[in-house]
Amino acid sequence: MTLLLKTDGITMKFGGLTAVKDLNLEINQGEIVALIGPNGAGKTTAFNMITGVYKPTEGKIHFSKKDITGLKPHLITKHGMARTFQNIRLFKELSVMDNVLIANHLHLKASYLESILHLPRYRQQKNASVKKSEFLLERLGLSQFKDEKASSLPYGLQRRLEIARALATDPKLLLLDEPAAGMNPKETDDLTHFIKEIRDEFQLTILLIEHHMSVVMGISDRIYVLDHGITIAVGNPQSIQNDQKVIEAYLGVSEDA
Repeated sequence: MTLLLKTDGITMKFGGLTAVKDLNLEINQGEIVALIGPNGAGKTTAFNMITGVYKPTEGKIHFSKKDITGLKPHLITKHGMARTFQNIRLFKELSVMDNVLIANHLHLKASYLESILHLPRYRQQKNASVKKSEFLLERLGLSQFKDEKASSLPYGLQRRLEIARALATDPKLLLLDEPAAGMNPKETDDLTHFIKEIRDEFQLTILLIEHHMSVVMGISDRIYVLDHGITIAVGNPQSIQNDQKVIEAYLGVSEDA
């Protein structure tokens, strides 16, 4: 297996509070890996360090064999990493199509002058961007809504649009922050199958945070469990389900109790 993401003892401190301590993640190409834990365990902080929102207080982050520690988020995205957010972040007053086109701009190479004058290279890249956006919308079941405002979509489709926008950046690694949040059981079940499908079709590696254990156990190759910023377990779904430390972290009592 090819190692895609590796964190070496990354730690994040806010004043006297240590939100994450000595996190050592190893994610291989093509895997679906989940990062779980009770509320306040440090999961989103870990995501924010990996994606450049926070610079770790200690430790290093390597992605595709490059040290990306402390890089700005847009530079990390250019390296091939994209994420979604627990609270959906779309340009809600823009159309569905425009939301995806904006994400495509990351890879446009035409200069500002070329775009102002609509020179051939700009027109060629713009046409390619439109075709790519149309393909993503079709693949994610959003084509019929492409001219509608993003805010008009049902919640589950807004989630899909956010993922479409992330895919437009051509990621190797896709980070999903609670993709099933706010979904009903049917939507959650559909999402589970959908994540597997996009992993295979787009040759992605996926790291997700999720509270819905049916999603986590249904799609994860491996799971990391955090509690109060510390890794308490790593393993496959079956071993995590039966881990005494994990049971106590979630239930607050021992299994015997």
